[in-house]
Amino acid sequence: MRTVQFREALREAMSEEMRRDENVFLMGEEVAEYNGAYKVSQGMLDEFGEKRVIDTPIAELGFAGIAVGASMNGLRPIVEFMTWNFAILAADQIINSAAKMLQMSGGQYHCPIVFRGGNGQAGQLAATHSQSFEAFYAHVPGLKVITPSNPADAKGLLKSAIRDEDPIVFLESEKMYGDKGEIPEGEYLIPIGVADVKRKGKDVTIVTFGKIIKTAFEAADALEKEGISCEIIDLRTIRPIDFPAVVESIKKTNRCVVVEESWPLASISSEIAYHIQRYAFDYLDAPVMRVTQTDTPFPFATSLINEALPNVERIVKAVKATLYRN
Repeated sequence: MRTVQFREALREAMSEEMRRDENVFLMGEEVAEYNGAYKVSQGMLDEFGEKRVIDTPIAELGFAGIAVGASMNGLRPIVEFMTWNFAILAADQIINSAAKMLQMSGGQYHCPIVFRGGNGQAGQLAATHSQSFEAFYAHVPGLKVITPSNPADAKGLLKSAIRDEDPIVFLESEKMYGDKGEIPEGEYLIPIGVADVKRKGKDVTIVTFGKIIKTAFEAADALEKEGISCEIIDLRTIRPIDFPAVVESIKKTNRCVVVEESWPLASISSEIAYHIQRYAFDYLDAPVMRVTQTDTPFPFATSLINEALPNVERIVKAVKATLYRN
């Protein structure tokens, strides 16, 4: 094992796959000359040249469409958006072209594209730059949606995504690019659609994904001091969701809290809650609880940011509610 930053893990994944397959290329805003807005692609222009690491204009809809056409003609684009908030402009190509192309062409055209970039809130960036898009894109058949929470998962999942035949939305956190973590030596892949039990426990299952898992761990540490043992499941893939892993954990703990960074209505947490009541109802000893972002546009004021996001206090309160300790 060796320690790398989150951004370095992503860079290794892309570089390894570009060395392996000459059809893989990277395009996006500032990915070449500037080495990436968050330095994820640092040095890649020098290694692969301007035909495979391509700077684009600030025109997300346009270069997403170019990627769709390239993928239909045998190439495998990686599209970096500076932030998924800007990629709302590219949603037409992602949802109406890439996601639907296989069905609309009668199976003649695949769109093997990875759309990736920064997702979620990153501090004082206000409402239009702080949105989490997991549920937004997971709603669409034809897309796969991935949200890694650490460098090892980021590398293994990105390599699998680049090799996949379907269009993939790969959501990274702007606040995690500098995070460090251990990754295995040599090549490895993590299968898409397989959750991971990040912490074993017996009293309650916490289901989460992405950077908010760090808050879940803080809450679990606080609860451990009170004798409450939490099992933490990192979904890693949001479409498809590994529902069997969640159900198996519920069979052991009989309680569940779902934590997510986005809004509550039509969310990933509501989908998981439905699935649990449908397939694990007899194992539940308490209603499923959710901890989400408040149902408001994201605030700019520092005094409100922690209140808007799932925080340790709210997660602890939800866990205790499932144990009837409030």
